Amino acid sequence: MTGLGIVLAVLAVFVIIVLLRSVRIVPQARAGIVERLGKYQRTLGPGLTLLIPFVDRLLPLLDLRENVVSFPPQPVITEDNLVVSIDTVVYFQITEPRAATYEIANYIQAVEQLTTTTLRNVVGGLNLEEALTSRDQINGQLRGVLDEATGKWGIRVSRVELKAIDPPLSIQDSMEKQMRAERDRRAAILTAEGTKQSQILTAEGQRQAAILAAEGDAKAAILRADGEAQAIEKVFDAIHAGNPDQKLLAYQYLQTLPKLAEGSSNKLWIIPSEVGEALKGIGGALGNFTDDGKQPTPPATGKNPAGHQPPEPPQ
Repeated sequence: MTGLGIVLAVLAVFVIIVLLRSVRIVPQARAGIVERLGKYQRTLGPGLTLLIPFVDRLLPLLDLRENVVSFPPQPVITEDNLVVSIDTVVYFQITEPRAATYEIANYIQAVEQLTTTTLRNVVGGLNLEEALTSRDQINGQLRGVLDEATGKWGIRVSRVELKAIDPPLSIQDSMEKQMRAERDRRAAILTAEGTKQSQILTAEGQRQAAILAAEGDAKAAILRADGEAQAIEKVFDAIHAGNPDQKLLAYQYLQTLPKLAEGSSNKLWIIPSEVGEALKGIGGALGNFTDDGKQPTPPATGKNPAGHQPPEPPQ
């Protein structure tokens, strides 16, 4: 009985092992490759599946989700013979588990090496400035080359990103100095532009002020001239309305002469030639009056005021 119990126990353990090896559960977003006697038999999807013990073998499950792999920095020589260190990040996904298992031994290492060689080819045709400013172009070229090469491996490369581009320290110092000089230049240009605009606005304001002042002076002069013209016209009309004689005009002329010598800067007074004529007029006018202010009696002309001959005295 003891030997029979041992045999039964061994059989029970064997059955349990067979059951465990026959029943497999594949999680979601995973895939399994089944080999029967060392040959590809089928690809398992998510769910419960049964295998033939000791005949079928389930290979390690493959992750069908998108994978992200960050590769270490790689030294790359640019077109202008500068060595830069570039970090890359690759996003890929397994689309065909059978090809990813049998077409390539280690697809992670293959993607890394292909990324390095492609990156050196692409960046090698660019100078440092183009490499720093053309990341989108480099990413697009890397993705195109990697996707074409990994298609037969059952892998689809969705994105390739350059995480960092680190030039040498000496180049970084030179770039910082260049950027500092560029910022100083832009600041100087902005300051000069501000000064220029300020001077232009100031000059424009002064010009407008001068124009307005000149217009004001011109209008004031016109108004003064109009006023003087009206005053002269009124005086002229008043003089003609009063019908002055030659004596009054000569007297006013003599009264005006002293005004010609007014002013502290006058050193020389030139007497007009018309003074003599004015004096003659004044003298003639004064000679028509006697000392008592009456006009002298005109001399007898032998005629009466009526123009008749006076009668002769009797003989």
